[in-house]
Amino acid sequence: MGTARGGGGGSVLRLPGLHGYAAEFSPYWPGRVACAAAQYYGIAGCGTLAVLEQNEAGIVLLRSFDWNDGLFDVTWSENNEHVLITCSGDGSLQIWDTAKTKGPLQVYKEHTQEAYSVDWSQTRGEQLVVSGSWDQTAKLWDPAVGKSLCTFKGHEGVVYSTIWSPHIPGCFASASG
Repeated sequence: MGTARGGGGGSVLRLPGLHGYAAEFSPYWPGRVACAAAQYYGIAGCGTLAVLEQNEAGIVLLRSFDWNDGLFDVTWSENNEHVLITCSGDGSLQIWDTAKTKGPLQVYKEHTQEAYSVDWSQTRGEQLVVSGSWDQTAKLWDPAVGKSLCTFKGHEGVVYSTIWSPHIPGCFASASG
């Protein structure tokens, strides 16, 4: 994480042994960022969710959570400032609460290969999450339900990215190889 300044300088926090895959600013806390990371470039090893904050002193690690496989993406809840969802190489999604010291709160394992993308709908009237996987599917989730609501098939390759439209409720896009 860095802040652009004249001359290209910035703040940096290194997490030894980890490679960052995704960073997401909190919609609630200015300067707070979640980072999904993995050991060994995500090929083997564990993952870490790091919650960082930038203040006058630089970037500090507020909290971190470990998972037994690489974490590839992270998204903040749109209705609770402490809740995040990550996705991982074992095909699962994890719900974390940064107000707690241990986690995850819940784990959803329905993808049959690496889950590579996750995004929380910005429409606060609905609590929907979309995930994309190397199993060539996108899945729609309601975290209150505890299982996927729908599986979207149609890609002929690995799904690398899923994202909700900020303008059209209920509409998401996905990209694949």
